[in-house]
Amino acid sequence: MSVQPRLNRLLAPDGKCFDVAIDHGFFGEISFLPGIENMARAVQTVVSAAPDIVQLSLGQARHLQSIRAPRKPGLALRMDIANIYGSTLPSTLFSEILESPLEQALRLDAACIVVNLLMLPNQPELHRACIKNILRLKPEAERYGMPLMIEPLVMQDNAKSGGYMVDGDLTKILPLVRQAVELGADVIKADPCDQVQEYHRVIEIAGGVPVLVRGGGRVSDTEILERTFALMGQGASGIVYGRNVIQHPNPAGITRALMAIVHDGATPAAALELIGTA
Repeated sequence: MSVQPRLNRLLAPDGKCFDVAIDHGFFGEISFLPGIENMARAVQTVVSAAPDIVQLSLGQARHLQSIRAPRKPGLALRMDIANIYGSTLPSTLFSEILESPLEQALRLDAACIVVNLLMLPNQPELHRACIKNILRLKPEAERYGMPLMIEPLVMQDNAKSGGYMVDGDLTKILPLVRQAVELGADVIKADPCDQVQEYHRVIEIAGGVPVLVRGGGRVSDTEILERTFALMGQGASGIVYGRNVIQHPNPAGITRALMAIVHDGATPAAALELIGTA
């Protein structure tokens, strides 16, 4: 079955997408919870700014799918849970996927499913677990016409960076993005790199698979808007931002600003003016 009908819900008619990730509570880290303590309110706030997609876990997707609205964002459903996000890694690492994953996704009317392809320093077994998850999900996703978003994430050493921080090294990002494509990704959610002007190389290595760039840790409005503008200019199909939205003083405002850059090509200065509007 073709994934195109659901892919058309994930990507707007212009082929672009802003996915607001609010699935952070799935991973059991206290530092991920600011801004999403009240999930019903957080989802309503983001939905009011009309992004293309909201990324949620199985237990929280109801807050989106119970909303009645003429233009409601689609659902990207997180399929896997891992324990690798703290400042200190546990003695045993895991990455597990939901039981009956496609049944769960179809029941919730997801526009796509999301799974990690993690690369942590000196943790080859975690990488192997992610590959096994993808190999299990891909045939089922194809069978039911469900787009598969793979996140090839190159992360810094937890003890050095405090956990869940982008490495930024293109020599590591490029082969992992290509591996995600080879494994059958319909959409790639990839790391930004240290030199934004080199990001066209990530787009090239993805070979036509849409690339959405993740936001990483919280930064200033000016930095995130300028980075997003530059990434879109390098050929990215969109963004997947979480903490830079949900931990922002005005989540709806920053969502509007980022949507203007992604879909309308707004300059960072013009987008900045949208943040403070009601």
